[in-house]
Amino acid sequence: MPKDGSPRTIPALAGGGARRAPQRQEEIRILTPREIYQHLDRFVVGQTAAKRAVATAAHQHLKRIEQRRLGKPTLLRKSNLMLMGPTGSGKTHLARKLAELLEVPFSVVDATEYTEAGYYGKDVEVMVAELLFKSGHSIEATQRGIIFIDEIDKIARRGGAARTGAGSRDIGGEGVQQALLKLLEGREVFVPLNVTQHWNKHDFVQVDTADILFICAGTFTDLHQVQVDKQVGFGSAGRRMGASRLRIKELIEYGMLAELLGRLPVQVQLEELTASELLQILTGPPDALAREYQEALLLDGVELELQEGGLRAIVEYAVEKKLGARALRSILEEVLADILFDAPDQRGEKLVVDRKYALSRLERVDAAALKDL
Repeated sequence: MPKDGSPRTIPALAGGGARRAPQRQEEIRILTPREIYQHLDRFVVGQTAAKRAVATAAHQHLKRIEQRRLGKPTLLRKSNLMLMGPTGSGKTHLARKLAELLEVPFSVVDATEYTEAGYYGKDVEVMVAELLFKSGHSIEATQRGIIFIDEIDKIARRGGAARTGAGSRDIGGEGVQQALLKLLEGREVFVPLNVTQHWNKHDFVQVDTADILFICAGTFTDLHQVQVDKQVGFGSAGRRMGASRLRIKELIEYGMLAELLGRLPVQVQLEELTASELLQILTGPPDALAREYQEALLLDGVELELQEGGLRAIVEYAVEKKLGARALRSILEEVLADILFDAPDQRGEKLVVDRKYALSRLERVDAAALKDL
């Protein structure tokens, strides 16, 4: 570290400085919204409106990047997104499949891990460092990657009654929202090279976040406790997600900063998945869970038949316990636990999972253990 205490940058990685060698600009393929939607539709079940909105936002983002790379003036601003919906509705999955299509680095972070600068915890720049790590420390790749910020609703501004030992300093809520503004808007920031020692102020690199796409997500499950004109929120009686659009005013009253919402111009609401959609998730997509486990057992020389009755029992359990799609893998793992253990010793056999077998296994499942998955 220099004697003045300022962070030491790594010229070979930082990408800054007046004498930077010209880099070959990678050609960007501008996918149409329909092309993006069709890709998402192969892997993401349901959520038609959300997929269309994400596809349009991604298309606008690609056009903006192209114009900036060509050095052309553009009025296009960043199309950062905020996904709102119940747990297990596909928010993370949607973002991950978008990143796969665009072939860019993708990082998932939890908003609750970060604190206002100067307090114990992670500074928001660390989330860019994690994306840098995912890209193999390539500045070029990092600056066109996607950062998925989960649990964004958990850093809402706290009211007086919710303040804790930190007094009136809301270091994990409003302070983090304020710190995120510069990243979402697009700014050159210093990020630590070593994400496991982010507190050690030594080697930093400079990253421009202007072309990083930020996708924030939250459940906002307790939004119904906010009284704005009428009872609102995803948990309120008679109001399903998507039945009526959430208004900016409601989100501000909930505790989200207006400045933050302004930097998340594309706000998408996801529906709670139906039983038929959950069944389709198990069997429909190319990477469906049923196919995955059948392939895994086939490597042990065992043929696995998952009958519709057995799969429906799994879906009914997920719906009854309000676990969503996220818990389907854990539920299926519990149902197949004995089969997966014994399969290597049963080479050449065909194993059948019917409704009766699935129900007998589900009786032993502890729903509480699956709820947070």
